[in-house]
Amino acid sequence: MKSNLVILSGAGISAESGIKTFRDADGLWENYSIEEVATPRAWQNNPDLVQKFYNERRLNVISAKPNRAHHYFSSLEEHFHVQVITQNIDDLHERAGSSHVLHLHGNIRYAKSSGPAKEKKYYPIEGHELKMTDLCDDGFPLRPHVVWFGEEVPLLYEAAELIKQADILIVVGTSLSVYPAANLIHYTKTSCQKILIDPKADQMQVESLFTKINKSAVEAVEELKELLF
Repeated sequence: MKSNLVILSGAGISAESGIKTFRDADGLWENYSIEEVATPRAWQNNPDLVQKFYNERRLNVISAKPNRAHHYFSSLEEHFHVQVITQNIDDLHERAGSSHVLHLHGNIRYAKSSGPAKEKKYYPIEGHELKMTDLCDDGFPLRPHVVWFGEEVPLLYEAAELIKQADILIVVGTSLSVYPAANLIHYTKTSCQKILIDPKADQMQVESLFTKINKSAVEAVEELKELLF
């Protein structure tokens, strides 16, 4: 019987592939405030700007390549039942070969209706550009399939249920400061082996049962092998 291994990944693992984190030290994302480009109000006020912003992010994602950590996590499927839960909106885990990836905050390679959709339907985006003239089946402009600040995280319950089943939980590349996603680490069962990977892991306030690896995702691969095998 293979053990259940759950990976909760954040912006740090994507940063090592050249994708900028959503908020730098100055609180800006590519020189825009979050309120300008990543909220429902931003879409209402200036949808052209929001569309342009995410088209640029999508081009960055398409140009990026999975790194050693992405590929290592994919390879673990030979030994474990692996489930990736990612806060990232890129598809690098999938491109590295991971079979089961849940995107808490959406996937920028897809679009969804900006209207009052009766059912969840996602539209793959060819290339990097989504235009305001691209419409859903009900005639509303398509918007990026991302969860904006102030919006519900629809897959949160599903993610919590997956973490409850984990025999091993690896938290990697996340500061655990974005809620409600950061609360997911509290759903583990008592017997779960918990590993935290981050260059500032020692400074992060998590329960003492976590094994901390003070390295980036790519740098931590060798040490992680020793812990898992």
